[in-house]
Amino acid sequence: MPPANPQKAPRNRPIADPPTLDDVARAAGVSTATVSRCLNAPDRVTATTRDKVLAVVEQLGYAPNFGARALAAKRTNTIGAIIPTMENAIFARGLQAFQEELALNGLTLLVASSSYRPDLEAEQIRTLLARGADALLLIGFDRPSSVYAMLERRGVPYAIAWSYRSGSDQPAIGFDNFAAMSRLAQQVFSLGHRDVAIISAPQEDNDRARDRVLAIKAEAAQVGIAADAVQITETPYSVENGAAAMVGLLAQPKHPTAVLCGNDVLAVGAIRAIQDAGLKVPDDISVTGFDDIEIARIVTPGLTTVHVPHREMGKRAAQVIAKRLKGGEAPGNVALETRIVERASLGPVPPSCRTSSRQGDGP
Repeated sequence: MPPANPQKAPRNRPIADPPTLDDVARAAGVSTATVSRCLNAPDRVTATTRDKVLAVVEQLGYAPNFGARALAAKRTNTIGAIIPTMENAIFARGLQAFQEELALNGLTLLVASSSYRPDLEAEQIRTLLARGADALLLIGFDRPSSVYAMLERRGVPYAIAWSYRSGSDQPAIGFDNFAAMSRLAQQVFSLGHRDVAIISAPQEDNDRARDRVLAIKAEAAQVGIAADAVQITETPYSVENGAAAMVGLLAQPKHPTAVLCGNDVLAVGAIRAIQDAGLKVPDDISVTGFDDIEIARIVTPGLTTVHVPHREMGKRAAQVIAKRLKGGEAPGNVALETRIVERASLGPVPPSCRTSSRQGDGP
C-alpha cells in the first residue's frame, strides 16, 4: 500500500562521488601533473595557474586521497603523542608548541591519553602505529622494556619529554625532575621549615613524580630530617584530590609548616583546603608547586613553584622528530633548564613553630 501522503514519502538520493584529481584538471584546463604540483609544490607553478587550480579545488571541494598518498610514499606524515591526562593544563602548552612546530614541517598530530596506565599506553602505542603514525612523543621513561623493544624492531622514531637522564639510551628532550625539585626543597629548608609534608602523584610507573619525591627526601636528610619524618600522601593529580590530601594533613595533631606538592594542581587544592580551615598561606602553612602553569599565577596567594619550559620542550621535541624522519642528524638528548618562581605562598617558618624538636639549622 502506498504511503498516505506521497509528497512526504522519503526519497533515496544518490550520494555523489567525491571529486577526483582528473575532475580538477578537466575543470581547470590543465594536466593532472600540474594540479599535483599546485597542491604539493606550489612554488613550481606560475601564480596565474596556481590561482586558477586552487579556485577549482575550492569550488569542487576536492581533497587529496590521503590513504593513496600515504601508501605511495610509505609515510603518513602523522605523529602520535600519548600524554598521561587531558584533565588539566599540565601538558597543554608543551603539546601546543609541539603541534605548531610539526605543522611547519608538514606533519599532523594525533593525541591519545593514557590516564597514567602503562597497559593503556602500550595499547595506544600499538593502535597509533597500526594507523600509520611515523613517530611518537612519549611522556617520561617509565614503561615496560617490551614497548621500547617493539619500537626499536619497527624502526619507529620517538622522543621522550618531561624527563631527562644523562646518558640515557632513550632520546629525551626534557628536564631533570630530581635536580629541579632539589633546588625548590633547598629553598624551603633554608627558610627554617623542618615539619614538612609531600603531596605527590602516585610514584609507581611515574618517574617524574618519583624523582621529585626522592629529591625532597634527599634534601631533608641534608638538614637532619629522618626519612620517616617526611609524610608522603599520594593521590592522582586534581585540585579536589590536592584539597582532600591537605584535609588529611590538617586532621593530624600537628600539621606541617610547609607542604611541597608534586605539581601546581595539587598545590592549588592544598591552598584551598588550608584557607577553608581558617588558616593562612603562608603565615600558618607554606605551599609549593611544580610546573608553573597559569593557575599558579591566578591563585591567591600566588604559588611559589618550579617553572618548566613547556613550550620550548614541545618545540624542540618536534624539531628532533622532524629531523629524524627526514634522515638528518638530531641530538639524542636535550637537557632544558628549569627555574624557581617565587611568589607569596612560601614564607619563613611561623614563629610559634620554631621551638619544634625538629627545628634547627641541620647537622
